[in-house]
Amino acid sequence: MQEKLLRIRKAHLESQSVLAKLIGVDLRTYQNKEAGITQFKSNEMFAIASHYGMKIDDIFMPTNFTNHEIN
Repeated sequence: MQEKLLRIRKAHLESQSVLAKLIGVDLRTYQNKEAGITQFKSNEMFAIASHYGMKIDDIFMPTNFTNHEIN
């Protein structure tokens, strides 16, 4: 689940459709990505980060990333 992205999107009062259109995918595909079922591609992450004037890390990295194991 992309919880940070969800909070940011809602804070900007934007629908999932807006971001789906931004990254060029259909709504269902975007919903799957935001729900964590499928992953965002790097170009999609850059587009979303740019849209919000943020860094990718601020949106897509877990809050406590240093506590996560990398396999």
